[in-house]
Amino acid sequence: MIAAQTFYRLLAEMVVLVHFAFVLFVILGGFLVARRRRVMSIHLAAAIWATLIEFSGWICPLTPLENWLRAKSGSDGYDSDFVAHYILPILYPEGLTRETQIALGVLVVAINIAVYVWILRSHSERNAG
Repeated sequence: MIAAQTFYRLLAEMVVLVHFAFVLFVILGGFLVARRRRVMSIHLAAAIWATLIEFSGWICPLTPLENWLRAKSGSDGYDSDFVAHYILPILYPEGLTRETQIALGVLVVAINIAVYVWILRSHSERNAG
């Protein structure tokens, strides 16, 4: 039984790593697009999904998956979402409010719009010159 619990705990930790990598990709993926244009459609889809999650207040499906894996391992899950549980304690120790969640979503959108404007301008300048 301990081997199975360890396996589920490792899977839960892998979900956390994938989830965190996804968040980083959403926030900073535009910079990758600047170097590799073929990831643009993947990044835009991920950014749209993350924006929908943040602005709607939905819970990303990876959060219940992680909690389920933690329960199978004998550990406790958590009641909030991924951002509130892992990221906000680093940025905002008091926790997630709806206003903070919207502000984070706006920040992600603003970063990505700025990066895409920069990409499109540099692309247009190269084609014009």
